[in-house]
Amino acid sequence: MTDYPFVFTPLYRPLLALLGVRPGNSRVTVDDRELRAVFGRWTLATPLSNIASATPSGPYKAHRAIGVRLSFVDTGITFGSALSGVCVSFREPVRCFGPRPHEALTVTVASPDALAADLGARLPTP
Repeated sequence: MTDYPFVFTPLYRPLLALLGVRPGNSRVTVDDRELRAVFGRWTLATPLSNIASATPSGPYKAHRAIGVRLSFVDTGITFGSALSGVCVSFREPVRCFGPRPHEALTVTVASPDALAADLGARLPTP
């Protein structure tokens, strides 16, 4: 099992704290079976077999990335505490928050390249 902590940009820490999101209760965990992202009181979990891709991304605009954000373009969700991270796309949408299941999750972990590489190495080869 590998834990990937979120990186917290100091400017956004007070806002995130109001939402109950802190470094001590926010992380992404990858084990042999699943990916689990915990961001304060929000949790999204899915089997590794449901992951289609994981790509480092950013920089993001703060108003689109900080906090728990639903995309207006697609059904993606963001757990954001900084302005860059990893976008994880799913084969089948996953429920977490809001009216629709999510086809992707963006997480702003401290080591986006490491998380993307870890997930990429665990994806089944075509």
